[in-house]
Amino acid sequence: MKKLFLCAALAVFAFSSVKAQSFNGSVSAALPMGDAGDLSSFGINLEANYLWAVSEEFNVGVAAGYHHYFGKEYSDSFAGTTITYDAEDSSFLPISGAARYSLSEEFTVGVDLGYAIGISPDYNDGGFYYAPKVQYGISEAIDIVLAYKGVSLDGGSFDAISLGVEFEL
Repeated sequence: MKKLFLCAALAVFAFSSVKAQSFNGSVSAALPMGDAGDLSSFGINLEANYLWAVSEEFNVGVAAGYHHYFGKEYSDSFAGTTITYDAEDSSFLPISGAARYSLSEEFTVGVDLGYAIGISPDYNDGGFYYAPKVQYGISEAIDIVLAYKGVSLDGGSFDAISLGVEFEL
């Protein structure tokens, strides 16, 4: 525990002395996949990150967001009887560390790793959050972002592919 505290303190002091920093906001549309795709039809993600430049190509920081997935109607058959259900909407509040590496002027790869707090439905406890992404800069302050976002849940995962726009604020 002492080592973890020491590493965190060193990271804070190291990043506080770095001059180059950026604050970004993004909005994206998401298509749930796998088990999540059985219960949800579409999602909207709002995110913000604050990044510090470690080098000219590498940035690290923190990220947070709100992900909302709209439930859909699905059917289940049991003993020759089909029952139709309306799935509830699912919401997460991901809080994570963020890393970005610039491959060129236009392309950046990155990952967000952390924990997604389950907001809804009531039985959604959340889980480990991961979001690898690729960004294409269309201007100095606007990027198109393609990401695979997942939350590891008890007994499964909630995965989605998203496409959106990130703005430097």
